[in-house]
Amino acid sequence: MNKTDFIPMTLEYFTAVNSTVEETPLDGDPVLKVLKSPEVIKDDEPTYARFNGSDDFHDGIIEVKVFSRLLKDAPAHARGFLGVAFRINSANTAYESIYVRPLNARCDDQLRRNHSIQYYSYPEYKYDRLREIAAGKYEAYADMEFEAWIDLKIEVEGSKALLFVNNASQPALIVNDMFHGSDATGGIGLWSEIGTEAYFKDLKITKK
Repeated sequence: MNKTDFIPMTLEYFTAVNSTVEETPLDGDPVLKVLKSPEVIKDDEPTYARFNGSDDFHDGIIEVKVFSRLLKDAPAHARGFLGVAFRINSANTAYESIYVRPLNARCDDQLRRNHSIQYYSYPEYKYDRLREIAAGKYEAYADMEFEAWIDLKIEVEGSKALLFVNNASQPALIVNDMFHGSDATGGIGLWSEIGTEAYFKDLKITKK
């Protein structure tokens, strides 16, 4: 039988990894605010609030609501990046991740729209390498608003991951061949990238 855990958005349940994590209210709800450490210069790095309650996530469903703003000093290429890291190893040196770029979703540039969602596999297969070896395969478009709550649901089974956005019945992104393979297990993190003020609430984890 599958078991779903509803995770409180309080600091006692999370550890900051290359980030700062803060409890704060937003729209009247208790949420976690996650900021990437300014000392981490590279993109697609382990910069997240790691959930303390599970280091053995393998197959299952991760659901969370996300909201992003740009920091005042955000670089020009910032897009409000935020998402989820999963199957994180104990040393935070290997994991899978899917994140969104909300500012891309409603811009008037089709190429940027096509980059609204991103899968990457740390450390070897970040977004730039994936664009070189398989352009378009690990990114997709989905409609979403910037500075608005976005519902994310990630279904993980073996080497496959599906991302559903805003309660859609069909996945916006299908990854059939995650690079760490079908046997990887590990923790879950709420991930934030450069220039982003990232907020998270209503985290649910269902293990299979």
